Amino acid sequence: MKQFLVLLAILPLMLVFFVQFSMDQINSSRIGLLSDMVYAAKEEAKQEGCFTQKIRDDLRANIARQFDIDPDTILIDATETVQYRLMSADGYSESDWERGLIHYRVEVPIGEMMAGRRLFGIEADENTYMYVIDSYTASEKLP
Repeated sequence: MKQFLVLLAILPLMLVFFVQFSMDQINSSRIGLLSDMVYAAKEEAKQEGCFTQKIRDDLRANIARQFDIDPDTILIDATETVQYRLMSADGYSESDWERGLIHYRVEVPIGEMMAGRRLFGIEADENTYMYVIDSYTASEKLP
């Protein structure tokens, strides 16, 4: 009987590890999908020379639809002024490197990080995180 009671006490803790593995796999696939969507938007922005309002709106709508989240929780901060491709043959020096770059930062709330949060006393708002993609890309738009 003592062993049965110990099993009942330990079993929920052991099951959390199995659920955590599944949750990590889900979050990993969500992050991969997010990276693919941001990459596609970045490639569009390279051709346009900046992140246009249409590119940002489409990216926000795609992310919200795929992750089933509120579009207002998705933060997109990106270069909105057209950047042109710079070539050293045109007389630009390396000190001008920043002029041909497009900056983008996308922040998306990802679901729960830890399985069994109530079992461990973790609040729902403490169990989510913002996944951030922050990078630069060179513009392909010719002057």
